[in-house]
Amino acid sequence: MKSTGKINYVELPARNLGETKRFFSEAFGWSFVDYGAEYSAFGEAGLDGGFYKSSQVVNVNQGSALIVLYSSDLESTLAKVERCGGAIKKPIFSFPGGRRFHFTDPSGNEYAVWSDAGA
Repeated sequence: MKSTGKINYVELPARNLGETKRFFSEAFGWSFVDYGAEYSAFGEAGLDGGFYKSSQVVNVNQGSALIVLYSSDLESTLAKVERCGGAIKKPIFSFPGGRRFHFTDPSGNEYAVWSDAGA
């Protein structure tokens, strides 16, 4: 439900829209709707958003916000991310309340996946 002042949509850069869409579709089950050759909206991701064609990347070391996904089985998700073409940036580590890992997608954007299972 849309509410005034609440986060409603997120837009992220993608060097290669086709590979980015393939990765998130296979690794996480996201769906996509293309709006021209340089923009693709995603759904079924917990929060709607889109990827726009850009040479820029999202990287927390450069001050970017970190998109964090959830998994009930962290090891399985890590293996799927690798199998689908993601690169592990930080292996699984513990933090207060859970565990997580960081990865980059085929366009070089950084994300994290966390779990409270086994914490």
